[in-house]
Amino acid sequence: MNEGMMIFQAACLTIIGAATPLLFAALGELVAERSGVLNLGVEGMMLVGAVGAFVGTVVTGNTYMGILIGGLSGALLAGLHAVLTLSLLTNQVATGLAITLFGVGLSALVGSEFVGTTVEPLSNLPIPLLSEIPLLGPILFDHNLMIYLSVAMVIGLHLFIYRSRGGLVLRAIGESPDSAHALGYPVIKLRYLALLFGGLMAGLGGAYLSVVYTPMWSEGMTAGRGWVALALVVFATWKPGRVLL
Repeated sequence: MNEGMMIFQAACLTIIGAATPLLFAALGELVAERSGVLNLGVEGMMLVGAVGAFVGTVVTGNTYMGILIGGLSGALLAGLHAVLTLSLLTNQVATGLAITLFGVGLSALVGSEFVGTTVEPLSNLPIPLLSEIPLLGPILFDHNLMIYLSVAMVIGLHLFIYRSRGGLVLRAIGESPDSAHALGYPVIKLRYLALLFGGLMAGLGGAYLSVVYTPMWSEGMTAGRGWVALALVVFATWKPGRVLL
């Protein structure tokens, strides 16, 4: 392999690693917005997921358990957002900003004793034979489980939104909630589920940052990635495949 190909391969691997937390968070926000709810609390949910995953990994000694805890932490904060906006009918924009500020403060408080601590990152799981393909093999088929999962979520969400009855209902309650309610669909319940899924994905994005991408905790480590994910959803016109690109 010549130097140019090595540089290309290294650049691709860097891009994939940096894009994965954005992909998780953006896919979750896409589902929330498809249901008709604007969630501006993604940044806070990512931070809570990041600290939850890191602390969970340190305490349990299991990275996968830590990642699960991170995802659930993001979903828990999303549940608070859902209660405020869907049940108490607070303003979605103001509530989302408050959730982000709350997530920033909470993550800093919980992670204060873990600053500078490191954990063992996830190891790669190369796909036999395919990972040995020159140039493209390491780029596409030699990654950790989280990267494989992020791509699988793109495919799964595309099929769900455009090829399933549930996806049709999700789009219906986002585009015309009154009509969906008139047809008997539980709009509020489905929006709760969409927000919880969005929080789970944001938490997984944060978890990837703290235990895989940079396997250590530092305050504010998302560095605005939650806001970037929000923008990506709009630029991608609410389509999973375009979010991946």
